[in-house]
Amino acid sequence: MSLRYVINKLLYGLIVLWGVVTLVFVLFNVLPGDPARLTLGQRSDVATIEQVRKEMNLDKPVSTRYFLYLNDLSPLSVLPKNAEAKYHYQQLFSVSKEKALVLKAPYMGRSYQSKRLVWNVLMDALPGTVVLAITAIVFATIVGIALGVYAALKRDTAWDTSAVISSVIGISTPSFFAGLLIAYIFGYYLSEYTGLKMVGSLWEYDFSGEKHFAVQNLILPALTLGIRPLAIITQLTRSALLDVLSQDYIRTAYAKGLKKSQVIWRHALPNALNPVVTAISGWLAELLAGSFFVEFIFSWKGMGKLTVDSLDKFDFPIVMGALLVTATIFVVVNLLTDVVYTWIDPRVKLK
Repeated sequence: MSLRYVINKLLYGLIVLWGVVTLVFVLFNVLPGDPARLTLGQRSDVATIEQVRKEMNLDKPVSTRYFLYLNDLSPLSVLPKNAEAKYHYQQLFSVSKEKALVLKAPYMGRSYQSKRLVWNVLMDALPGTVVLAITAIVFATIVGIALGVYAALKRDTAWDTSAVISSVIGISTPSFFAGLLIAYIFGYYLSEYTGLKMVGSLWEYDFSGEKHFAVQNLILPALTLGIRPLAIITQLTRSALLDVLSQDYIRTAYAKGLKKSQVIWRHALPNALNPVVTAISGWLAELLAGSFFVEFIFSWKGMGKLTVDSLDKFDFPIVMGALLVTATIFVVVNLLTDVVYTWIDPRVKLK
């Protein structure tokens, strides 16, 4: 993998992020409502509201606010040498008598409701979403590849037909409908036998206030979130493996006396995994960013539920920050996907 390729991908990712930042800024700066009043509440006096508007740069032109917003988000920023305490930064070098280039964490403002830093709120919620998404994609990958391989080996049999029909149903079923159905059946109707609940998060507190890891609460939302990628991975694995099994080098491997298991697992399956890896990486990014309905249905404390709750409360800084974190996840996952490609298939050359 060439350094030029990595640099080009990073530049492309930065351009995408810049576009998302611009879109988010424009969208939330034309919405009705006064952010200063949303921050302080409806009963605040005029003088206090004007002071907060000044602190939030709302008294400046939109173009100035846009560049200040970019400067706040950028890890490399130009700040006054006596910058406000809201920035946690390390000064690199001076660019003038009053300003310096600094390295800092992105500053996304404060929540209108809790007054906490948006970055801290998002980082509290992100682990729940990451655990849920990774669990769902691991489940979908293992079961999907296994079903796809089995369906390919049992081509034109009842098992193959059942796998294809099931995958079509899985792809066609909306997540919110599957979530409601699974929550009712396994978390309510059969809860006496499954021991599962309709709602819950990764951590629970007992009567004494102690924090406990509640892995059982992960099962139903992960199952719901993993259904659609599982169905797609099953179909892709089946189709790709059937295509590879028809190649000449597979017949040559059989002619050399290799066992069927060796041909399948050593030669055929690795060469059939390229489209599967693409699907897995794409779905991982989507699950990390798009589990809103599933988290809301199961009351799972993650980025999705946080964003929905923030929209309901008009807490726009949280929503804006969640969108930016989501876009960053997509860019990073897509870059890592290309790197994994070269590891799985050396024939793929990155230039």
